[in-house]
Amino acid sequence: MRALLNATAGIAARYLQNLDTRGVAPSPEALAALEELNEPMPESSVEAADVLRTLDRIGSPATMGMAGRRYFGFVIGGALPAALAANWLAGAWDQCPGLFAASPIGAALEEVSLGWLLDVLRLPATCGGAFVTGATMANFTALAAGRHEVLARAGWDVEADGLFGAPPVTVVVGEEAHPSLVKALGMLGMGRSRLVRVPVDSQGRMRASRMPPLSGPAIVCMQAGNVNTGAFDPAAEICARARQAGAWVHADGAFGLWAAASPKYAHLVEGVAEADSWATDAHKWLNVPYDSGLAFVRDSAALNSAMSVSAAYLPQGAHREPSQFTPELSRRARGVEIWAALKSLGRAGLADLIERNCRQARRFAEALREGGCEIRNEVVLNQVLVSFGNSERTRQVIDRVQRDGTCWCGPTVWQGHTAMRISVSSWATRDEDVEQSVAAILRAAAA
Repeated sequence: MRALLNATAGIAARYLQNLDTRGVAPSPEALAALEELNEPMPESSVEAADVLRTLDRIGSPATMGMAGRRYFGFVIGGALPAALAANWLAGAWDQCPGLFAASPIGAALEEVSLGWLLDVLRLPATCGGAFVTGATMANFTALAAGRHEVLARAGWDVEADGLFGAPPVTVVVGEEAHPSLVKALGMLGMGRSRLVRVPVDSQGRMRASRMPPLSGPAIVCMQAGNVNTGAFDPAAEICARARQAGAWVHADGAFGLWAAASPKYAHLVEGVAEADSWATDAHKWLNVPYDSGLAFVRDSAALNSAMSVSAAYLPQGAHREPSQFTPELSRRARGVEIWAALKSLGRAGLADLIERNCRQARRFAEALREGGCEIRNEVVLNQVLVSFGNSERTRQVIDRVQRDGTCWCGPTVWQGHTAMRISVSSWATRDEDVEQSVAAILRAAAA
């Protein structure tokens, strides 16, 4: 085992070291080599060292360079050194933190991390929290608590009696709500086509004045960070209108909620803390390895009611029992690398990470605009939308940039316009990487 893990460490270190000398996207040859994996399952055992060598030979070249300095796709951050190392150690520990009795360290690190997260994200200290896979499950978990509470107020026990015959729940979302939120609502039985959609402004912000009158059980979902523009819904006004009707307010803040950790950008989340629940991703701006989503609920009892599990063989002790707040009973110890990331960064380091990425996003916009490109959004956070003319030409430029390999940016269609979407989210990105990427994008546009 020691020799195998040492070999793995060497391979991983070499992989990370070489990221800056290869293209961000895998080469056509690397993609073609994936066909070697399409073989029958071996009849006999294969040495672990041979398995590792095959995985490195075929797999490493076929990866997308998400851990590198010039990956700007899908709002994906890299993995902080301390978080990656903690992830490896957590894998060696092989803990299932559903119960304190099953994993004291796994449960303890979640409890400590939860307190730190609520503090740095400026949310109520008494919130319940769940460590889940990503934003989809974070939204699902938080909204399950909301569904429980609004139906309980109407005298209905949804966990016991289901939705058959339950009072209808009105769910309000913005026109540009993220698909993961809509998917979560669908899984909760809220009906994707039943959602009441509120118009948005030119930056994708919900127009609070256009919210419909609400009565009976209702949930209002707002957005802290539009996935295309980075813009924030007017949280204070939305919460005030929802409160008048007794509605539950949920904030989808997959990456934007982290603005609260920065004194410079905390004004963007003004009013967000007045919501009842929140969802975010730690593998976005906290830069921990995949997968790592977070759900927070103001009323911890509502979260517990929606997620609780009991059995004679599941002991409940005096400590916080993680399984009482998450959809999964068996899962990995995600709190380990979250704790390591927060511990290594500290409050000042996390604020610096966010502010540095936002400054780099503004530099992208400024330099590309000077180069003759059109910037389609107000760059308020870390998102930049760039057009290079009509839709066909914009897609051609994006394709050239991706094939060039200097950096990787993805396409989007936003409010009828095709654009390149640049998401600056990694601790590893340096100012010189921005300049190098700008040069590559302008070369592609000029071609």
